Amino acid sequence: MRAVVFERFGGSLEVREVAAPRPSPSGVVVRVGATGLCRSDWHGWMGHDPDIELPHVPGHELAGTIAAVGPEVRRWRPGERVTVPFVCACGGCAACAAGQQQVCERQTQPGFSHWGSFAELVAIDAADVNLVSLPDNLDFGAAAALGCRYATAFRAVVHRARVQAGEWVVVHGCGGVGLSAVQIATAAGAHVVAVDISTEALALARDLGARVAVDGSGRSAEKVAQAVVDATQGGGHVSLDALGSPDTCSASVLSLRRRGRHVQVGLLPASEGHPPLPMERVIALELDLLGSHGMPAHAYPELLSLVAAGTLQPDRLVTHELTLDQAGQALATMAPGAGMAIIRP
Repeated sequence: MRAVVFERFGGSLEVREVAAPRPSPSGVVVRVGATGLCRSDWHGWMGHDPDIELPHVPGHELAGTIAAVGPEVRRWRPGERVTVPFVCACGGCAACAAGQQQVCERQTQPGFSHWGSFAELVAIDAADVNLVSLPDNLDFGAAAALGCRYATAFRAVVHRARVQAGEWVVVHGCGGVGLSAVQIATAAGAHVVAVDISTEALALARDLGARVAVDGSGRSAEKVAQAVVDATQGGGHVSLDALGSPDTCSASVLSLRRRGRHVQVGLLPASEGHPPLPMERVIALELDLLGSHGMPAHAYPELLSLVAAGTLQPDRLVTHELTLDQAGQALATMAPGAGMAIIRP
């Protein structure tokens, strides 16, 4: 098969002919119809993830068609259209038994713990636990967004923050996760404040329902937070760091009103430093600090039903389409920006 391969962190990304994967006894091989280009892939290429072994094929947001099935798989057959959470569960640990596969104790992640979806084929283990069936009318490009960014935002907004209609929700960072959160929070009836340094991203956030846009370029975390507090007359009920940086994390916490909820969604690699959190404010205002890490496969039907009804429209976030031959250069030059890029191998 053809795949994007790198042999050293931060090194060249080349499309090569490599051996096609075979399914494990409990796994499948998926023929990739589309895969997302995500900042998490960039972190992996840069060496920020300790699980990656070289040489490596990146890519973790995918949708496609089952090409081969292992002998122990019971629920799936070749030809079925599927997507998969970026956190793949083992199905046997205590977290999985409790239905919390997104924090599985023995989790795997395509594009990190094993070769990923910047390829024509990708292997997925524990298929009966991890695969999600797709309706025939959902394009693979939109479906690929569900595996990581959109599903991650959905769980952060709906299940972790428990956003209510009429609440102020602040989204720091309007890339793929952030714009997904803007759309999802708006659909829930919340008033959304979008924060970013890109005028293009802020314009797209407004188009997706954000009531207020705050330009964070050249501003400290404290000044960004004050602009949010002023715009919301007291601060957000919920604030999400959808980018993942010391500044956006701090700004998110500082943006909250009394008894507000901060949700950390964007990754915070140790190489970028640890955010200085104002814990005295957390105590005095009784703030909740929440983490959110993907969404288990069994929770996808709720999301897919809202997509089918037109309440949520992940396809509106897809702003660029690339070929596999363009994927390496796009990953190497990646910078925070508006919308999602989709690769069609």
